[in-house]
Amino acid sequence: MKRILLLIIPLYVAFSCADLDVAPKTGTTANNIFKNAEAYRQYIAKIYASLSLTGQDGPAGQGDLTIINDEGFTSYIRAYWKAQELPTDEAVIAWNDAGIQDLNTQTWSSDNQFVRVLYYRIFYLISLTNDFMRQSTEGVMDANGVPVEDREEIMQYRAEARFLRALGYWHALDLFRNVPLITTISGDFPEQSNAEGIFNFIESELNEIEPLMAAPRENEYGRADRAALWMLRAKLYLNAEVYTGEDRYSDVIADCNQIISAGYTIEPEYKDLFNADNHNSDELIFTLPADGVNSQSWGSTTFLVHAAVGGELMVPADYGIDGGWEGLRTTKVFVSKFADITGATDTRANFYSDGQTLEIEDLRTFTNGYAVPKYTNLTASGGVGSNTTHVDTDYPMFRLGDVYLMYAEAHLRGGGGDAGTALGYVNALRERAYGNASGNITSGQLSLDFILDERSRELHWEATRRVDLIRFGRFTDSGVWPWKGGEMEGTTTGSYLNIFPIPAFELNANPNMEQNPEY
Repeated sequence: MKRILLLIIPLYVAFSCADLDVAPKTGTTANNIFKNAEAYRQYIAKIYASLSLTGQDGPAGQGDLTIINDEGFTSYIRAYWKAQELPTDEAVIAWNDAGIQDLNTQTWSSDNQFVRVLYYRIFYLISLTNDFMRQSTEGVMDANGVPVEDREEIMQYRAEARFLRALGYWHALDLFRNVPLITTISGDFPEQSNAEGIFNFIESELNEIEPLMAAPRENEYGRADRAALWMLRAKLYLNAEVYTGEDRYSDVIADCNQIISAGYTIEPEYKDLFNADNHNSDELIFTLPADGVNSQSWGSTTFLVHAAVGGELMVPADYGIDGGWEGLRTTKVFVSKFADITGATDTRANFYSDGQTLEIEDLRTFTNGYAVPKYTNLTASGGVGSNTTHVDTDYPMFRLGDVYLMYAEAHLRGGGGDAGTALGYVNALRERAYGNASGNITSGQLSLDFILDERSRELHWEATRRVDLIRFGRFTDSGVWPWKGGEMEGTTTGSYLNIFPIPAFELNANPNMEQNPEY
């Protein structure tokens, strides 16, 4: 059984969408709660859980956010995944919920409910971390009589809370760009910041807490350590030219080297990264743990496993679940990245095509577009997870395979490193996929265009595609795939869509906020 930091906090923590810098509302007072390290452990567990779960009473009930009727839609990673995948060539969804098809077609507006949920879910995380920081100062601990011997442990939680806040702000920077920078609890309307301000804050925070984080692979499973910090910082630097106009590729190389030297290893079987006992993998650097019995929600990997299964021919039991939700498929553009779509040559080509059409004539029909059952609720040995409704599969937020490709890209972009090392990392992933060296490439084939395609082959449906396409200049006014721009064969779109709009609700609530350009 996986040992994870489970949600055991005994207080209800709610969030008002208009109050981004106000403390979350609880059912009791802080000085009655935070008396020892165990109380802080419960609170940091709640903060970690907010990335996967949706409320206090899983799988639904006492939701963290109350701005949408279906609590499952408010899952942080489910909302984040949809924003990073559905507007790209890797994924489409068949559902009819108001606003969901706008993500498929890059035609969203500031009133889109899924954009709104994503924005407030990010700031709910930030609000929790700010409150944790307030409750864990020396002055508050003195006032609450927290034993001195507990404080080293609490300081560890405090560093992790700052990491999670930095993670939330990286998501806010990437998705919305011009957001408030809130680090304290206040009753005032927060001021809007900009890309440079948010970038500098994230970088400064990560640099400050780096020595305070647990050493790589030494923390409790599901909690962040120094390698997770290096990964987040490397991703910030990899996209720095997009965010601030300044390239930081040499810093990407430096952080990738630290991660690679920390003892992680490539999982021998690609499929085992996405199954019900993937917590056993030494490739995973930071995950969002799932437990079908103890941490249930309608988001995270429960969504990813169920929503990818449907039609008359797919058998849910083949994926360890009790039913398909008939939602997620892929486009022919992604399918075309594999010369052999059966998976017999490259095991990453995991398509279900029986009863499915390659062409997507109707976005709302599940059998239009090949299914991609990448995530399953089966163990490496073929067993079924602990619950066939709520899966045991942990969400792989950061993993070593991504680090290898980040190193290679940063090298090609002039960040330094070694050409032979970059080629070796790419071929290591291809040897796993092919089972031998038959898919290896030469140094002459290693180019930025190749890296973009290889990232899709290796990392599809891991919420990297939108970020990658933007970094390569292929997301909006260049690059075409089915239904982009609302046309069946696809069309280019305006570059302003590289970031999402600030939700109209937020603009109405905070007079200090201005809408992102061209919305």
